[in-house]
Amino acid sequence: MMSKAEQKDFIQNRETKIIKGNVAAAYAAKSARVQVISAYPITPQTTVVEKLSEFVDGGLMPGTQYIKVESEHSVMASIVGASIAGTRTFTATSGQGLFYMNEMVHWASGTRLPIVTAIASRGPAPPWNIWADFTDVISQRDTGWMSAFVTSHQEIYDEILMSYKVCEDHDILLPKFVAYGGFILSHTSKPVIIEEQELVDSYLPPLPDEKGWPHIFIDPERPMMHGNLIMPSGFYSEFRLKIHDAMIRAKEKIKNAAREFEKVFGRNYGNGLIKEYHMDDADVGMIIYGDLALQMEQAVDDLRDEGYKVGMVRLRHYRPFPVEDIIDVAKKVNVLGVMDRATAFGSPTGGPISCEVKTVLHGMDNTAEILPMIAGLGGREVSLDQQKDQLKILIKMHESGEMPEDLIHGTLWHGKLEVK
Repeated sequence: MMSKAEQKDFIQNRETKIIKGNVAAAYAAKSARVQVISAYPITPQTTVVEKLSEFVDGGLMPGTQYIKVESEHSVMASIVGASIAGTRTFTATSGQGLFYMNEMVHWASGTRLPIVTAIASRGPAPPWNIWADFTDVISQRDTGWMSAFVTSHQEIYDEILMSYKVCEDHDILLPKFVAYGGFILSHTSKPVIIEEQELVDSYLPPLPDEKGWPHIFIDPERPMMHGNLIMPSGFYSEFRLKIHDAMIRAKEKIKNAAREFEKVFGRNYGNGLIKEYHMDDADVGMIIYGDLALQMEQAVDDLRDEGYKVGMVRLRHYRPFPVEDIIDVAKKVNVLGVMDRATAFGSPTGGPISCEVKTVLHGMDNTAEILPMIAGLGGREVSLDQQKDQLKILIKMHESGEMPEDLIHGTLWHGKLEVK
């Protein structure tokens, strides 16, 4: 791993633009030389496809076809068709738009298409909400798509590039969501390094040739049936198992992609699946994802300055879920908080990630006590002081050996308003 000083020396002469997170996503698609874009605007994603339209209309993405459609369902349907034809594809959406395209989301994964989709995540309606909340992308858990959470403008750009490398690997061939907080990242501006095209080309796999992907193609010289009916006695079950197998294989591919990314571009993202921060000597830790993870690093630093041994784990991938890594970090600390910015109604904890973590650790010895937490739904602010309070709750658990008293269904809903 490069030190911060080495990273600074490595990147100091690279092109940097101060841009919004959505624009960073558009630049990533441009750098990846995507061949087909399908678009329908929805807040807070709209400026992704607007910027891509500018690139295409301005001749900055020669050979790229930009399809304008009437709905998100048609967005994914057209992208599925383009990918079946053997092209590198991209789109973006948010919230209700993702829910609307859900039927075709399943079709994309079932067809094993390496589509990459940016998600400017927002809270589900009703009531209407357009601010950061990852319930939208997490609701797609069982669709067969890989999914990643990113924390910064630079990581939006970087993760989209890494995603194409993994998705288009012939051992994987699955689609992927790259999710980031609506408005918090999508509409704020930060410096982003836009990599030289030759460098990106050297990192990514080559664009598919006229034969398309190895498993599916549209070619009158090689006719094949696609999406036909399978009887119960047929290979449907085995077909679904292959998707699961590919998802599990993707863990190592994601790690390899992250390692190679650091070698080529100089930026480190842990092992690709998670990134630990001060966990080696910690008594307590927090698993957290999205933009709140970046602020949590500051909370950890502040409390360490006060003498507390605290750490955190940034969850970068939800699917495939980093089972082995979660087990490892749960053995390092005595108490482990899991902060969700999403809901899983009726589940054991109410939070989707905390449910996954507790499932992974069920029946295991010598692992941390788990405290599920939920905060920041619908874009509600979670301040630095609140995050330090969350860590102090874990410290108190470590010292007293007792769970907090104000849990709701076994979970701490932090920052909740008092309403009747």
